[in-house]
Amino acid sequence: MPADACNPALQGPLSGIKVLDLSAYIAGPYGCSLLADQGATVIKIEPPDGDNLRKYPSTLASESRAFIGVNRSKSGVALNLKMADGLKVLMALVQQADVLVHNFRPSVPARLGIAYEDLSRINPRLIYCAVTGYGDQGPLKDKAGYDQVLQTMTGMCAAQGKPGGAPEVLYGSVVDYYAAAMVAGGVSSALYERERTGKGQEVGVSLLRSALAMQSARLVWAKGEPQKIDRDMRSGGITGIHPTRDGFLYLSANTPHFWQALCDKAGLSHLASDARFSTVRARARNHILIVPQLHEALRQHSALEWEEIFGENVPCAAVRSVDEMFDLPQCRAESLIAEFEHPTVGTYQGFSRAINFSRTPGPEPFAAPVFAGDSDRVMADHGFSVEQIAQLRTSGALL
Repeated sequence: MPADACNPALQGPLSGIKVLDLSAYIAGPYGCSLLADQGATVIKIEPPDGDNLRKYPSTLASESRAFIGVNRSKSGVALNLKMADGLKVLMALVQQADVLVHNFRPSVPARLGIAYEDLSRINPRLIYCAVTGYGDQGPLKDKAGYDQVLQTMTGMCAAQGKPGGAPEVLYGSVVDYYAAAMVAGGVSSALYERERTGKGQEVGVSLLRSALAMQSARLVWAKGEPQKIDRDMRSGGITGIHPTRDGFLYLSANTPHFWQALCDKAGLSHLASDARFSTVRARARNHILIVPQLHEALRQHSALEWEEIFGENVPCAAVRSVDEMFDLPQCRAESLIAEFEHPTVGTYQGFSRAINFSRTPGPEPFAAPVFAGDSDRVMADHGFSVEQIAQLRTSGALL
């Protein structure tokens, strides 16, 4: 349940903002969870068959791990927007909302009667955020967009693959999660602008924009240079993951200070004094001379031991699995892991919140909603009587 918004100790920067989340999968829903982290009240509105992410494979018996992780701190309602009564309910919610987020294809909202033009007539202050695959213009606008489809299309998989090898997907839905951050950032900026003008507006986020924004450092084509050039930014194999006596270690040593520290602590001081390796570019050109010596040195200790040896002098990390994050001292010190109570899953630990605010930290996060678990309460909060709620449920407009 949401925390008491009247309690000053639980206020977040977005306390008092009401968000209707009609989106599914990851980008839109997690963007709304990021808004909830900041104090917004978020109502997740699912269709009768639920968010498809609920159906994804999971070792949890009663719920999808992905759904729980993406939808924290929301209330859950299920509406059939294809029914007139279901649409009327949504319109009543829109009247009291500040933000609406969806990820329908561009042609769908108008067909359902929930395009920005429809809803802005009811609530001119509404911030309306559409998350699409490719945007709302162009030949691909009605094509279904998914994280790994956009990774493949925009060069990310080609860049991830080893030189001369096959393209590789970046697992972890990185495009979706970056788009989620763009949702939260775009909506927050639009809310700020509304404070000055009193007017709502549309906010457009697409997976295509997200995938290209993540590659801004590579997506540069200077006038006069060939289009097909090497845009690889990797520093010749020195910065990267290396084998040790036990486990693997990531190293970054691109600055003169870190390169010197790496060589000194690994017993390779002669490399630091060699003019052939004096810059990042020079080391990249001559990496075939450096990497074998580096690997030989790293075999003297385990990855965890090297973390201790390098300390704050060399940026590095032993390769860990995600489950090790639950007990990582740094995560605990930063309160990044919280304990949640879920009606069917029970007690579980999960990520807490993405941003830390010193004066307005916001309410404590709470577990993702069960399907339609808060329908009665949300309807009552918006002025629907017990009889009206019963009629909506009988008709199938409300679940």
